[in-house]
Amino acid sequence: MGNDGLVTVRMQPVSAEVKVPRGTPMRDFLFEQGVEFPCGGNGRCRGCKIRIVEGDAAVNEAQREHLTATELAAGWRLACQCRAEQDMAIELRQWDATILTNEAEFGFVPREGLGIAVDIGTTTLVAQLLDLQNGHVLGVKTSLNPQARHGGDVMSRVQFAVADGGLAVLRDLIRHEVGRLIRYLFDASGASPERLMRVVLVGNTVMHHLFCGIDLEPLSHYPFEPVADGLQTLRPSELGWDIRGDVEVQFLPCLGSFVGSDVLAGILATSIHTADRLTMLVDLGTNGEIVLADRTRLMCASTAAGPAFEGARISSGMRAATGAVWKVSANDGHPRCEVLGNEAPRGICGSGLVDAVAVGLDLAAIRPTGRLREGDRWRLCGDVSLTQTDIRQLQLAKGAIAAGIRLLLQRWGASFDDVTRLYLAGAFGNYVNRSSAQRIGLLQMPLDKVAPAGNTALLGAKIALFSERSEDNRFAALRSRTEHVGLNEDPQFQDVYVEEMVFPASDPTGRAPDIEEGIGP
Repeated sequence: MGNDGLVTVRMQPVSAEVKVPRGTPMRDFLFEQGVEFPCGGNGRCRGCKIRIVEGDAAVNEAQREHLTATELAAGWRLACQCRAEQDMAIELRQWDATILTNEAEFGFVPREGLGIAVDIGTTTLVAQLLDLQNGHVLGVKTSLNPQARHGGDVMSRVQFAVADGGLAVLRDLIRHEVGRLIRYLFDASGASPERLMRVVLVGNTVMHHLFCGIDLEPLSHYPFEPVADGLQTLRPSELGWDIRGDVEVQFLPCLGSFVGSDVLAGILATSIHTADRLTMLVDLGTNGEIVLADRTRLMCASTAAGPAFEGARISSGMRAATGAVWKVSANDGHPRCEVLGNEAPRGICGSGLVDAVAVGLDLAAIRPTGRLREGDRWRLCGDVSLTQTDIRQLQLAKGAIAAGIRLLLQRWGASFDDVTRLYLAGAFGNYVNRSSAQRIGLLQMPLDKVAPAGNTALLGAKIALFSERSEDNRFAALRSRTEHVGLNEDPQFQDVYVEEMVFPASDPTGRAPDIEEGIGP
């Protein structure tokens, strides 16, 4: 440590280095390096696991509870429980923040000036700068949502927000970060901020409320009904943004409860509300949103899938970044892994997890009940394994989505056969192997009906940039057509959820597994 009271922390493999005052909590500087804190930094999970390569960090009871003695001896620590007390080098398990942008073409009426579309996700943000005259994208910028240091999922942030001063903290964090993205877009593109005419934002209901500074207390308890989830128009000055005061800033309206404006944007992007026959939109994420639609009717629901699809709460889970197992196939009775960046495997992301379980079912390493046939861990490659808990996390996620789809179809009076097209939205929906998703029972229809749709939230926000103020009624019209179904109020949900947690006993395509499988405990 230098005489100035600072310690140096070097990070591998990003080759980054920071100097911080001695005693600084690691979460204060590691979040910017892509380390997530899913439980809000309370030491209740393993999501912020790092390894001390040089130096040391104290071990407390929370770390002894969640890390094995072998892991602790090897230098693994929970970053949320550690402080930088000395010079050190650490290895990050997550070091690359990536997000899917949507470059799909769409029809529009040219307008003067520039516009910015922003998708505020629970984990990641993406902003695009567009020329409204020709629709060209002039710049793209992504970042982690800085609110994640106070909880990795929406309910943990709701709990933080309803505490004294919590709403203001989360509101200011997200407003400042979006303002920073806007400054970057203009600095990087060389475009003139004076030409900016409009900013359109979308996000789930909690992100909508936090950005707009709306009380979240009604969303913290049953019946989870927001008091103000409509179209919000804000002034740059109240957001603390250094841009022209007459720039129109709009956060699009939500569809109800935990179905946000990101889903409304997805409807605009896919035009499912104009379809002649029944169409479905499913956004796979921590919260899974489901929409059924045709030209006369819209029905939507949200279900808490949990973060397994994003690789969180998985023992070897990580983002879809360099070193992540993203694809798994069967090879001569054993799993064969493909790793992003052709490096040694460091963990497994959501698409790899779905593949691995599908392969495990075909190889009879995993029973339809979700139990491992042997032991409590199945080795995939290198140090990457699936544990019994990992499989259960995926079962919970896929069971919630599958149950939501099934009950929504039942409420509509339709079956899987009646659905002509299913759009899978979001980064996970775009990259997951559809055959594997079908094998684990997540998708229960012919794959030729399933189409990856990319980031429909961002595309819908871009489409909304071109609407005239008089067209704001279009959003209200869509809301009025939409029936929001509260799955938590459905007396069948729990039973259907439990049924859908079980994996199919055989491949839906009729391909026989490598080893005869029986349904056992």
